[in-house]
Amino acid sequence: MKKYLTVVSLLILNAYVFAAIRDWRIAEGYQIRFDGKYAHGSFHKMEGKIRFDPSQPEQSRFEVSVDVASIDTGIELKNKHARSDKWFDAEKYPRIRFLSTSVSRTDTGFVVHGELELKGIKREIAIPFAFRSEGDRHLFYGKFKVNRGDFGIGKVNGKESDSTAVEVSVPVLTLE
Repeated sequence: MKKYLTVVSLLILNAYVFAAIRDWRIAEGYQIRFDGKYAHGSFHKMEGKIRFDPSQPEQSRFEVSVDVASIDTGIELKNKHARSDKWFDAEKYPRIRFLSTSVSRTDTGFVVHGELELKGIKREIAIPFAFRSEGDRHLFYGKFKVNRGDFGIGKVNGKESDSTAVEVSVPVLTLE
């Protein structure tokens, strides 16, 4: 009988864990900003699937893509250059993709590890982020750096200027 109760308890717990994981929809108002030595600006088109529960980060999954053609540096000639084969090659590689492999809790929030694909090149990266939830308002926020040389973007000189700082703020709505 004790063994039976343990099995039933585990099934109920697993059902609760499964039900607690939330699927999120990216809401309007998201921001993807970048700042590097040679360009700064933002991307305006992003989509993705997010499964996240702050109490169980190890069950989370992020699958996000950004439309390269939505780049906006504030200078049309620079936008054209960034979309060209010298930088992102938007015609051949229209999407920047990120697919998580794991998510864990840190002292200050969370970190998602995964594969970033830019210009057809895939690299493992870690993105620290915070998740804030107040009432019906939910937000993911993170800052990280990407070495553009790792993805064959622009001229590389082996210095800090090869890295571009990225800041992402993503409001989400729960899927019911």
